[in-house]
Amino acid sequence: MRYETPRPVETPDASVHHKLPWGALAALATAAFITILTEALPAGVLPAMSADLRVGESAMGQAVTIYAIGSAVAAIPLSAATSRWRRKRLLLATVAGFAVANTVTAVSDYYVLTMAGRFIAGVAAGLVWAMMAGYARQMVAGPLQGKATAIAMAGAPLALSLGVPAGTLLGQALGWRVTFWSMTALALVLLGWIRLSVPDLPGEARRGRAPMARTLRLPGVAPVLFVVLAHNILYTYIATFLGGLGMGGTVDLVLFVFGSASVLSIWVVGVLIDRRLRTLTVASTVLFAAAATVLAVLADSAVAVYAAGALWGLGFGGVATLLQTAVADAAGAAADIAQAMLVTLWNTAIAVAGVVGGLLLDGFGPASFPWAVLVLLAPVLITVITAGTHGFPSKRPGAAA
Repeated sequence: MRYETPRPVETPDASVHHKLPWGALAALATAAFITILTEALPAGVLPAMSADLRVGESAMGQAVTIYAIGSAVAAIPLSAATSRWRRKRLLLATVAGFAVANTVTAVSDYYVLTMAGRFIAGVAAGLVWAMMAGYARQMVAGPLQGKATAIAMAGAPLALSLGVPAGTLLGQALGWRVTFWSMTALALVLLGWIRLSVPDLPGEARRGRAPMARTLRLPGVAPVLFVVLAHNILYTYIATFLGGLGMGGTVDLVLFVFGSASVLSIWVVGVLIDRRLRTLTVASTVLFAAAATVLAVLADSAVAVYAAGALWGLGFGGVATLLQTAVADAAGAAADIAQAMLVTLWNTAIAVAGVVGGLLLDGFGPASFPWAVLVLLAPVLITVITAGTHGFPSKRPGAAA
């Protein structure tokens, strides 16, 4: 099937900023915050959700899997179907979708209905991630596009550093349902913020089919998705993993350490991504592998577990920005459609992680998680190091010197 390159989007000169539009980018970051927090909340309150809905923890862990499936199946067809929509209209629709989905999760007393709500949330997330990087890049001139993407993506580590620990504490104090009601309230606030501060940029006309095979062939993309698989095997079942170490009461603190390090990671990525794309990607993989090694061999020490959480956050916090930037640069004029492919692949990895993690938990116990991470990271490091010309160049093409 022949893929026709989409025509460049024509935007008014006033829409392209030569300084960073902080208010608009912060609204995008909040959308990313809601997306990641909605996805990750079950990890912090998994035992409580499991008990309340009367299912096992491995079954409850599939709340992350079904969310990822929703994102994976929605990103390509819905991105194509809404490609002509104004970006602001589409963003408002997705945030409203989160409000509906989190409300369903908050009120549900049935596992099947809860999973349906999670699937709806995943569909909304697929659209958010497919448009996020392109929307941020479209707002600014070329030399600022890497930084704009990093700012828009900053909501992800903030969700992990502040949102999930806060949601875990709130769930422990008032019940897990309150955390999802809080997400609904935040989504409603964000709807007003978007209307007031985010520019209304045009969509684009697309013809032809989305090149999934082409996206997978972009150097480094497929192996780096193993990082996503490895991360989510550990993150989805972090409460269960820590419970096996006798640290079940410290889930919020470990997640806070992880998320705080993730914030630092994405700050470093934002500063250096235009000049050190490959170095940052190699470093992130090494740091994550170091964290898994510590958890595999030194998990009997609480101090070592916290140190591993910090290394994990430093390694994983900037991964989404690094991979989205690499894909957008490599895809050129087809960047938006490549982003939709990336969302599908990314969430497929998350869905697989939920299933694999459940199998590991039932078959080998939670202590097997860090060893699985190490096995998955080995090919990633090799590939990123060797993809230094196209997939992960030392300096982004067109970046300012």
